[in-house]
Amino acid sequence: MTTDDLLARHRAVLPSWMPLYYAEPLELVAGSGRRVTDAAGRSYLDFFGGVLTNMIGYDIPEIREAVQRQLGTGLVHSSTLYLIRQQVELAEKVARVSGIPDARVFFTNSGTEANEAALLVATNHRRSHQILAVRNSYHGRSYAAMGVTGNRGWSASALNPLQVAWLHSGERLRGLLARLDADDRVEAAVEDLREVLATQTAGDVAALIAEPIQGVGGFTHGPDGLFAAWKKVLDEHGILLISDEVQTGWGRTGEHFWGYQAHGVTPDLLTFAKGIGNGFALAGVVGRAEVLEAVPAISFSTFGGNPVSTAAGNAVLDYLLDHDLQANAARVGAILGDGLRAATAGLDRVAEVRGKGLMLAVEFVRPGTVEPDPELTTRVFEACRAGGLLVGKGGLHGNVVRMGPPLTLTEDEAREGLAILVDAIRSCVEETA
Repeated sequence: MTTDDLLARHRAVLPSWMPLYYAEPLELVAGSGRRVTDAAGRSYLDFFGGVLTNMIGYDIPEIREAVQRQLGTGLVHSSTLYLIRQQVELAEKVARVSGIPDARVFFTNSGTEANEAALLVATNHRRSHQILAVRNSYHGRSYAAMGVTGNRGWSASALNPLQVAWLHSGERLRGLLARLDADDRVEAAVEDLREVLATQTAGDVAALIAEPIQGVGGFTHGPDGLFAAWKKVLDEHGILLISDEVQTGWGRTGEHFWGYQAHGVTPDLLTFAKGIGNGFALAGVVGRAEVLEAVPAISFSTFGGNPVSTAAGNAVLDYLLDHDLQANAARVGAILGDGLRAATAGLDRVAEVRGKGLMLAVEFVRPGTVEPDPELTTRVFEACRAGGLLVGKGGLHGNVVRMGPPLTLTEDEAREGLAILVDAIRSCVEETA
């Protein structure tokens, strides 16, 4: 069966709103290290990691063996109505590294479910369905998670169980705050928060949910310290802070283990997903006990924290810490980030190279403006594939190339991918000059 046959079958039985990358979609059939192989036998260096999910890479012995040991018991699932040793051990580790005092952990299957659970907890704790969210954000595809997603392209329904008020993100390229320097943007963002609370809410807001770096939004972010400045105001009103760490967690930014730590603040609730399972469905929310316990009825996740996924999660977190992959993200991410900035410094089609560690993005615009150029972005995206490199796309306007390689990426692989990416950018810019 050819890839064309599989594509036809895909289109016949799966919904059209499920996107496929590339003009000629790929079927990936194998992976090793930081490389994947397609059905035609071609190998690619993977700089997107299943959307930042294959955090340790592919076919990692320690993770494979942990999963095989659990499979060998014959017990794949028991439900959380029974004690699960792997789940308890992973919860202890997550609580310990979360930075949240007296922490409790609830496991789910995805980042969407984790954010939904955090919203459930926060609204119960505060007895309010009012939520603050941030423009250009993404928090998932379920009902409430879509309700706090500030990106029209990912909001599949206008219906909302929450009352949401929107804050400016403080990003550097566009928006009302972009014209200000970093310190002034923080001050202006605080003024914006106070005005929103006074004019768009009844006062008893449950929580602010925010990503330290906006993932689907194109890796945009406000100045460091923004969360702390927001939290001073939130604390005046008893409003909780939820840090959505689905994409920023586990040391990916290099400088910190969690994105929130760049702001000098500790959130009340933290959501995690993606990389902790390294491809196995695993996510959750961790928070202060008094907050996470604020659920007045029975609630559990049938598959959340199941024996196989948490066996993988334990192996992933142990590997991450034992090999200090946060330091690797900082070191190897600097090769990529610095290299991209140097290579694109004179190109007026590149508005910004941004991000931290191994969470990097390049935004493309029309010459001499900040007008988004999604067409050029698509050409660069396809050219990277032609050169043997897989990257991601994103941004509010679809004009951002995103990179979130496995945290095990080597310096040589970083330079290899950088060369392919720079060649793709230069050749595509020249073609459109």
